[in-house]
Amino acid sequence: MAMVAAIAIATSDIYAQVFATVAQGIGITIFVALVAFLLAATIGLGIALMGLSGSIWLRQAARFYVEIMRGIPVLVLLFWIAFAGVPAFVAGWNFITLPLQQAGYMDALLVREVSLLWRAIIALAFGYSPFIAEIFRAGIQSVDIGQIEAAKALGLNRGQRFRLIVMPQAIRVILPPLGNDFIAITKDSSLVSVLGVADITQMGKIYASGSFRFFETYSIVAYIYLTLTVSLSLALRALEQRMRRSQRLG
Repeated sequence: MAMVAAIAIATSDIYAQVFATVAQGIGITIFVALVAFLLAATIGLGIALMGLSGSIWLRQAARFYVEIMRGIPVLVLLFWIAFAGVPAFVAGWNFITLPLQQAGYMDALLVREVSLLWRAIIALAFGYSPFIAEIFRAGIQSVDIGQIEAAKALGLNRGQRFRLIVMPQAIRVILPPLGNDFIAITKDSSLVSVLGVADITQMGKIYASGSFRFFETYSIVAYIYLTLTVSLSLALRALEQRMRRSQRLG
C-alpha cells in the first residue's frame, strides 16, 4: 500500500495535491504525539514509584489511579478533559487566585485561553500514563534485589541507587514496550481531530469535505500514518539491537 501511494503521489496531480494539503498537519501530529508521550512518561514514572513506595497509602493511590484511568477510553477522556475537566480547573484556579485578582496582580483565567491543542495533549498524556506506569513498574521490579541490597551496603542513597543501579538495567526491559506505546500514541493522536486540532486527520477531513475525494484523501492519510509508524518501529528496533550489542560487549 505504501509503495502504491508513493507512486500515486509522484505521478498523479490529484494525489500530489491531496498530499500537499494533508501534510500540513504532520508537524502538529508529531508535536502532539511527542509532548503527550513525554508528559505520559513523566506521570507514569511518578505513579510507578508511588506504587513501589513503602507507604501503603501511596501504593493504594497509585493502584486506584491505574485502574480508573485504564478503564476510560481515550476518546471519552479527551471529551471529558476538553469540555468538563478544563472548565472545572479554570473555575478552581480563579477561586484560589481571587484575592490576587481583586488586588489587581493578575487577571481571571478564561476557559477559551486554554487551547484545544493543549487539552488534547493533556488528555492523551493522562490516557497513556497508567499503561506506561505499569511498564516502569515491571522494569524496575525486574532488577535483581541483591544488587539493590549491595548498593545499600555501599552507602548509596535511594536516588543514587535508582539512577546508577536500577534504571540502567531496567531500561533494557522498559524500552521495547515503551516504544510500542510511543507508536500507539502517535496513531491515537488522530483522535485530537474531533476537537478541530489541525493534525493530519483533521486536514484530511477538511479537504475531503470540500472536494468529495474521500478515497484519495483517506488513502493519503493512511499512507502518512503508516510511514510515521513504520519509521518509528525501524528506529526503535535499531536502538534495541544497539543496546543488545553494547550489553554483550560490556
